[in-house]
Amino acid sequence: MSEVAQPTSASPAASSPSSAAPDTAPRRLLGTIDVMALIIGIVIGAGIFSAPALVAANSHSVTEMMFAWLLGGLISIAGALCYAELATAHPNTGGDYHFLRLAYGDRLSFLFAWARLTVIPTGSIALLGFVFGDYATQVYSLGEYSSALYAAGMVLVLTAINLVGLRSGKWTQNFLTLLEVGGVLFIIGAGLFMTPDPQAVGALSPATREATQWGLILVFVMLTYGGWNEAAYVSAETVGANRNLPRALCWSLGIVTIAYLLVNLAFVRVLGLEGAGATDAVAADMLRALMGESGARIISVLIAVSALTSANATILLGARTIYAFGRDEPMFSFLGRWNARHDGPTNALVTVGLISLALVALGAITRSGFSTMVDYTAPVFWFFFMLTGIALFVLRRRWPDHPRPFKVPFYPFTPIVFVAICAYLLYSSVMYTGMGAFVGIGVLLLGAVLLLFRRTPPAASDPGKAS
Repeated sequence: MSEVAQPTSASPAASSPSSAAPDTAPRRLLGTIDVMALIIGIVIGAGIFSAPALVAANSHSVTEMMFAWLLGGLISIAGALCYAELATAHPNTGGDYHFLRLAYGDRLSFLFAWARLTVIPTGSIALLGFVFGDYATQVYSLGEYSSALYAAGMVLVLTAINLVGLRSGKWTQNFLTLLEVGGVLFIIGAGLFMTPDPQAVGALSPATREATQWGLILVFVMLTYGGWNEAAYVSAETVGANRNLPRALCWSLGIVTIAYLLVNLAFVRVLGLEGAGATDAVAADMLRALMGESGARIISVLIAVSALTSANATILLGARTIYAFGRDEPMFSFLGRWNARHDGPTNALVTVGLISLALVALGAITRSGFSTMVDYTAPVFWFFFMLTGIALFVLRRRWPDHPRPFKVPFYPFTPIVFVAICAYLLYSSVMYTGMGAFVGIGVLLLGAVLLLFRRTPPAASDPGKAS
């Protein structure tokens, strides 16, 4: 690993803005509401419309099922507190990439950036594209490859919107998040206050269970809570980040946790624990029991909107890491160019879009796009998530006097719990997924081969530098 230069807390660079010229550096244009819209939009994705059935099927009682969703929220908040310290002490558009580079050096951060380019956000964008395509096809089919065509169209349109500029991307995100939250509120209201058709509910076969499978249900729960860490990539573009970023993370995850608890309560009120666990489309069956077939069509539109919301946030945020990577890595320097006119990393956005389209094509060829992308991304995601949690300990030890505007509460207990959960989910993501997981690991190893041909970049920059 390369040596990381150690600044003192009194160093002028530690508290000064980036040395980059004003016309090439990111500007602080995102307020608390904008960051919250990004977090909520990326977390409340299509998972909440399908994962509850899998959790219910493996829960012994409603109480234990609801506790699992509450526990998932608490684990996410613990992780968010760790990220809030890292992001406010070391604000940078690179997010995790920057933290890993400071903690472990440029070789590991190179592998992470390679994973961000080829596996993590690009795989997630393709996955969300197939979710959008699957449900848009239920409204209007485009033929044999309808889902893939919708997915490709989604990638092209959202990439184009974000190429126009950060303002365009953020207003699109705010609008889609508003629609998504409205849809979730509709499901909660319908499930808690409308009377279901007993015949529709009775048509579901009860799920069989003997005891709660805690390890398995936490995999599904945490998958549904995933994505909040993407807020770290806009730490250098957030107004008053020292105060607003921790606030946005905690408020957003609090809202998401309450929404998830109410959604699951609505599902079990209408379908019961047995019925909720016996269906592959719990939200559609709930609305079908309340509103007939028109309800199933409504949920298809809501899920499509949710996929669009998460995909837009992933495109906007995913390109930030790629930009930081290109800025530090000579081999990929063309990615490290910031377009001041559009307030965004244009080359990185285009590259993310093209790789996402290639993965959509792969999913179309395998004809199992969604499951292929889940398997492809999960192990690599949890591996680097765990290392980022450990980086908190490394950076505190390396620079004990460095200014930390926000410190994670109950240190070291909170980050220890977070790292342990990440390690468990890394293990589970390999044990419970298929061959796609090994393809993702293989792509990561290809990045390790590239390390043999790269020139050593400059040492990691000052950890207090916002860029």
